Amino acid sequence: MTDFRQEFIRFAIAQQAVRFGQFKTKAGRLSPYFFNSGLFSDGGSLYQLAQFYAKAILASGIGFDMLFGPAYKGIPLVSATAVTLAQSGRNLPFAFNRKEAKDHGEGGNIIGAVLTGRVLIIDDAISAGTAVRESLDIIRAAGATPCGVVVALDRMERGTGKLSAMQEVQEIYKIPVISVATLDDLVSYLKTDPARATDLDAVGRYRDQYGVTTNG
Repeated sequence: MTDFRQEFIRFAIAQQAVRFGQFKTKAGRLSPYFFNSGLFSDGGSLYQLAQFYAKAILASGIGFDMLFGPAYKGIPLVSATAVTLAQSGRNLPFAFNRKEAKDHGEGGNIIGAVLTGRVLIIDDAISAGTAVRESLDIIRAAGATPCGVVVALDRMERGTGKLSAMQEVQEIYKIPVISVATLDDLVSYLKTDPARATDLDAVGRYRDQYGVTTNG
């Protein structure tokens, strides 16, 4: 596990963006942990989150020409990540969409740079893959090429079949999905903290029931 992944897990727990207990997922499952990127809700935490996104993007080696953030959570994420990448010497254009097309002013449903070249999608998570599908349609309709998706945490959890939501996106759309951290990283962190033994056990049982082995 690379250092930034372990650092991200510690940071997310400290910000209470990762919480432990009992939470109902969209699939109706009772999960022993919950991740909510909306809790990075001040300037400092959003800036740190964007740094982790930038590190994951650069570590992946993926080639891209610009960034796109799907509304709504993807909007602050793509904006902050673009700023962070610029600070590291990669000043790239970015854009995001609005849910409803604007019929006055500049019109349309895209704000920011013109979609062109290889477009990397920045979002918080993939659940049913709906936001990814909509983003791909928007990018392709503009004549650009979606080249990958970056999310914060890969839960490595099965969807309706044997694959996780991230695996399904990779298989159906033939594009890579990168995560800042995975459930493997969360489990590795919990193993280092004896006070988290109960959480580790609960996450392990849940993973045995719903988990997938890899998103490669």
